[in-house]
Amino acid sequence: MRIRGVGQARAWGAAHPGAVDAGIALLVQVAVTMPFVVPRPPELEPATWPAYGLTTLTVLPLVWRRRAPMAVLLAVLAASALYRLALEGPGQPLPYQGLVCAYTIAAQAPARQRWAAAGLLLVAVPASVWLNTQSARELTFSLFVFAAAYVFGRLTDARQREHRIERERAAARERARIAREMHDILSHAVSLMIVQAEAGPLAVRAAPERAEAAFEAISATGRDAMAQLRSMLGVLRDGGPGGGRSPQPDLDGLPGLLERVRAGGLDVRYGSSGELAGLPAPLAAGVFRIVQEALTNVVRHARARGATVRIDRSGGELTVLVRDDGRGPRPARTAGHGLVGIRERAAAHGGSAATGPGPGGRGFEVRVVLPVPSGEGTTG
Repeated sequence: MRIRGVGQARAWGAAHPGAVDAGIALLVQVAVTMPFVVPRPPELEPATWPAYGLTTLTVLPLVWRRRAPMAVLLAVLAASALYRLALEGPGQPLPYQGLVCAYTIAAQAPARQRWAAAGLLLVAVPASVWLNTQSARELTFSLFVFAAAYVFGRLTDARQREHRIERERAAARERARIAREMHDILSHAVSLMIVQAEAGPLAVRAAPERAEAAFEAISATGRDAMAQLRSMLGVLRDGGPGGGRSPQPDLDGLPGLLERVRAGGLDVRYGSSGELAGLPAPLAAGVFRIVQEALTNVVRHARARGATVRIDRSGGELTVLVRDDGRGPRPARTAGHGLVGIRERAAAHGGSAATGPGPGGRGFEVRVVLPVPSGEGTTG
């Protein structure tokens, strides 16, 4: 809960930078007010309202610290010098305003402004100490706290850049995932529809009932593809950060997938062993897409009459095998996106994919071995 609260506070701060800056200025104002409200020794001049007003003038520029950090630093230094030279007001235990400026410039300003601010502070800090106490101890302490503020600012900048890079990488991974999902959906649906449409004219003349089934299969395949694409695009349109992902298929959808492939004329046989009901949802979705893409390749390239799909779970491994009785491997076959997508999906789950000729050199075979995580959520 604490980590979640910190994350929410950071998100709110990123969305309302002006409010954050105003809050920081208010906190600094409270800090610089303390010497004016605590009792002063009798030998010192009493605190006056003009001195307090000038102190407030040194704090007010902090409201614009992100918009113009160098201008704010110059304004703070000028107001502080006026306070020191023109009025006899209470001193401050720390130069809060200058520290905020040093941190802000180190965290957000470009390199040229950072170097200019560092040079300016190297002059202003010793001058302020000379006007105040002329103490080497105070000078050492002041230089230390300003250096610490600068270092913290640089560390903040490095952390923010790291977060930006990680967000960009996450966005790239998500784009690749979406592209792979859309490729699988469209490639599978279009391949089946082409095969069924090409067989339709022949079936009209030879077996009208088969032509009717082919056209029904084309319609069903198109509707299924449109539903999946509509769902995915709906999530992309409505979901922001943390908006969720598109609903993923699972092994319960395999029978429908195999029926659509059979409707295109490919005799598909399916077998399984082991407990498949409790597979983690991401793994089940990956297995479905692997089988879908492998069968799409069979329909598009193999010129096969039949194919076999087997899913076997043994111990901590899941083996997915798709084998056809077609013309076997061809050089062009390794250049497409389908087999690459299968390998990428296997690697994403920590597994491996092997492709090549089937037993006796006949047909083509896709074999994927995936580890099954223990203690994960199920497809339900």
